[in-house]
Amino acid sequence: MNATGISEHALPTGTFVDVGDGLRLHLHDVGAGTEGSPILWLHGSGPGASGWSNFGPNAEVLQVHGYRSILLDSLGYGRSDRPVDRAYELEEMAGRAVAAMDALGIDRFTIVGNSQGGAQAIRIALDHPDRVDRLVLMAPGGLESRDTYMALSGIRSMMRCIYGPEGITPDGMVKLFSKQVFDAAHVPHDVIALRYEVAATQPRHVFESMRVPDQSERLGELAMPVLALWGMDDVFCPPSGALKIAERVGNARVVLLTRCGHWVMVEHADVFNRTLLDFLRHG
Repeated sequence: MNATGISEHALPTGTFVDVGDGLRLHLHDVGAGTEGSPILWLHGSGPGASGWSNFGPNAEVLQVHGYRSILLDSLGYGRSDRPVDRAYELEEMAGRAVAAMDALGIDRFTIVGNSQGGAQAIRIALDHPDRVDRLVLMAPGGLESRDTYMALSGIRSMMRCIYGPEGITPDGMVKLFSKQVFDAAHVPHDVIALRYEVAATQPRHVFESMRVPDQSERLGELAMPVLALWGMDDVFCPPSGALKIAERVGNARVVLLTRCGHWVMVEHADVFNRTLLDFLRHG
């Protein structure tokens, strides 16, 4: 285990990069040295989240096809630093993600973002359009009001898991992640067990101070090719956001999947990987 108390079994140690103000972010660099355009993967929120637990199998498929993937642990998550002297606002987290790419010497890249990571991806694309080659959004956050999200059963389940009287428990994690998918057969119990170990080390401040504004009015500013994938049975980020992307982004491809919850890349991994590879090759 390292200083955070996270074992190598729960989350293998990758690379740490300095991102300013004495902070370090942790990442896994999958496929370093390949010729394909680098891809920054940004995971969602929730207890125990990390780039590796969210996207490891997908990145390994892309490596076979020649793509380099940077699986980043956002500030406050995974093995990255978890300061408690600042708010986990979208601008802060997106800015640190860009600083991580600066530290790696990567100037231009594609972003794949899920949930809160999708909101970060949109913010980076808005703030640094010259650096984002393509944008891939899987049920991104930041496209509705806070009240809309808080009314959803998935978000309410996450709040119960984090703030329940017993704190985060294995049973609470199972109940939470059962809502991430449409089919209970796709609940990744092995991943949940590993995420529980990471979650036990996370300060509540990470979740209490999280702020994700509604960015939907700015979608029309996105000029790069955009791919959006959304499960019609998502109870964390409503699929109405997919229509907003289709209506407002000038160069977008939107894929809606039936019998699919919040984790397209898990429930329909083959469809996700093939669709992503086609988008990377042909835009």
